[in-house]
Amino acid sequence: MRIFLISLYFFSTLIILDAQKPEDTEVWEPEPKQISLDITNVPSDAIRLFDGRSLEHWTSEDGAPAQWLIQEDGSFQVKPGAGAIETKEAFGDCQLHIEWKSPEIIKGEGQGRGNSGLFLQKRYEVQILDSYKNRTYSNGQAGSVYKQYIPLVNAMRPSGQWQTYDVIFKAPVFNEKGEKTESGQLTVLHNGVVIQNNITLLGTSEYIGPPKNMPHREAPIMLQDHGDLVSFRNIWVRRL
Repeated sequence: MRIFLISLYFFSTLIILDAQKPEDTEVWEPEPKQISLDITNVPSDAIRLFDGRSLEHWTSEDGAPAQWLIQEDGSFQVKPGAGAIETKEAFGDCQLHIEWKSPEIIKGEGQGRGNSGLFLQKRYEVQILDSYKNRTYSNGQAGSVYKQYIPLVNAMRPSGQWQTYDVIFKAPVFNEKGEKTESGQLTVLHNGVVIQNNITLLGTSEYIGPPKNMPHREAPIMLQDHGDLVSFRNIWVRRL
């Protein structure tokens, strides 16, 4: 087997070295699909999960209409006690953009200030928290992969200002026996700054205990109701 692989390597190398013209190494198919960007930089192939007017793409966890509150400025806000909301569609590998804001009037400290959470596939949490001059455990501050990965830096703008997350997510893969064959991967930019650099997910985000790896398929994106008046706007997602 080793001899075969070595022979294949040299054969491939010879083909490359044998190229005599520029077009010998040109690849024309497949041609990348043409997309466009609107004035707010939303890609034309993205699913816009909130357009500033309606929560039609969202539902409560029990399947009832989402009860969070749409604001006059085109954002929507957590309705404390109403529970988490999740997308009606399920997603796997994706690129996600979301903007969020903690309350302008600062109340509480640590995990009690501007707390929510962005959950990929309802299992893998990127923490949402007002971490501007607000110390808490490092693997639970804004931009952490909750209880797994500390953000590389704290890129928070001041309390009450809009924050952005841009997330590249590769979902874990499970075989027919329910065994994980590929771990999930996650990259996060906070306000344009890389804070999670292609990390390997250890499993689900758990408040108590280690991550779990129960098999699953595509699942909704979820936003957490932690009782704080966190606002959201300009949410879109692209399947990858």
